[in-house]
Amino acid sequence: MRSRLLLGILVPVGLLIGANAHRLYQDALKAIDTAYDRTLLASAKTIGEQLDVHGTRDAPQLVSEVPYAALEAFEADNRSRMFYRVTGFRGEWVSGFDDLPEWRGRLPDRGAYAALVDFYDDVYQGEPVRVAVLKQPVSGSAGLGVATIQVAETLEIRRTLARQVLVSTLWRQAALLAVIAIVVWGVVLLATRPVRELSRTIAARADDDVSPIPIPGVPAELAPLVAAINEAWARQAGLLAHQKRFVRDTSHQLRTPLAVLKAQVQSARRGDLPAAQAIEEIGVTVDGATALANQMLALAKVEQLRQQGDPPRLDLAESVREVALDLAPLIADAELDFELSTEPSPVRGHAWALRELARNLLHNALRHSPRGSRLTVRVRGLGPEERRAGVELRISDGGPGIPAALRARLGQPFAAGPNGGSGLGLAICREIVDSLGGTLTLDNRERDGVLQGLDAIVRLPAASTDTGPA
Repeated sequence: MRSRLLLGILVPVGLLIGANAHRLYQDALKAIDTAYDRTLLASAKTIGEQLDVHGTRDAPQLVSEVPYAALEAFEADNRSRMFYRVTGFRGEWVSGFDDLPEWRGRLPDRGAYAALVDFYDDVYQGEPVRVAVLKQPVSGSAGLGVATIQVAETLEIRRTLARQVLVSTLWRQAALLAVIAIVVWGVVLLATRPVRELSRTIAARADDDVSPIPIPGVPAELAPLVAAINEAWARQAGLLAHQKRFVRDTSHQLRTPLAVLKAQVQSARRGDLPAAQAIEEIGVTVDGATALANQMLALAKVEQLRQQGDPPRLDLAESVREVALDLAPLIADAELDFELSTEPSPVRGHAWALRELARNLLHNALRHSPRGSRLTVRVRGLGPEERRAGVELRISDGGPGIPAALRARLGQPFAAGPNGGSGLGLAICREIVDSLGGTLTLDNRERDGVLQGLDAIVRLPAASTDTGPA
């Protein structure tokens, strides 16, 4: 952050200072030219005052009696050199440096001085010079005319002064850049101190510490970040709690069938029971342990699916029909009066979860239904007239219902009903329904005060037809 801020501020400011320095150098040269052009004009006027006219009126001749030493007073600090040239009335050379290039320009329409003068840049003897040209009227006993006086000066002193102005300004600008860099560095350090403190706080936490970070006292800019971290930690805490509970329940529940299996194997080895009977008992124990392990893995898989985001759009009725077809032999073996009624009911859910939900509810219904009783499965959509939206799965059996003492804890892991079982079937169903945002209710069905059976009712939100994957 500090590097980006420094680059983002110092680079544009540095470019601006560079452009400003270039412009400043040009302006300084222009200002120095304006000041030193007065010296050139004064030199030209001094030469003009020393001019005279000799000869006759028919052939006047311009005469210059200016020694070069007269210009030494105008040379600044001996760091610049001056040259002059005087041109007569007819363009002839009169005095000065005859190789100084003649002036070929024109006088400005409105000059800065009350004189016929022009200033321009030229090159003399391979060096750049600043030249002042003065049109000087000259009169004498022999006649009058206009002389042209050129005074040139090398640019050492002008450029030296311009560089001094530039260097002085650049030093101040460099000091300004240094101040900006120090201020930005300090401000960023001060502004990011809460971030560093938050980082140290998080780094110092134990691996299993997912308690929320207190929001009060956190800067407003960091509050959304802290809230997001707390939310992520809350999800992580749920996953850790689920994992710990799963490991605890698994170790607790598998310990008993494994101990029984070990005792049965030892008994078979001693010959306490006939081999066929011992093998049969071992098979029953293994089947029970296998079913328990499968149910616990199913319970863990529900939590895994919960973390996968938005599920696809599926038809609950189709999943229920597939499960009913798989369990058809068991239904037929129990000689149940089975009725299946479905209508298209789109929901958001994973195919495995929907089938597992229907399978566990139907297994419970089959386990508790008396032989030859009635078992009804209905899947339908809920209309507006029922003051709710969504789809409903209702499984009605003819069993003994749920005792009042068991109702409060039924659906919790390992809370088995009076007919036995691991108690995981309804727990799996509740986890699946919760992950899909629905509800599961178990109601005793009565008629005229007589218990008729149990209704397992699942209500899930209906899936819209225009969003999400199909």
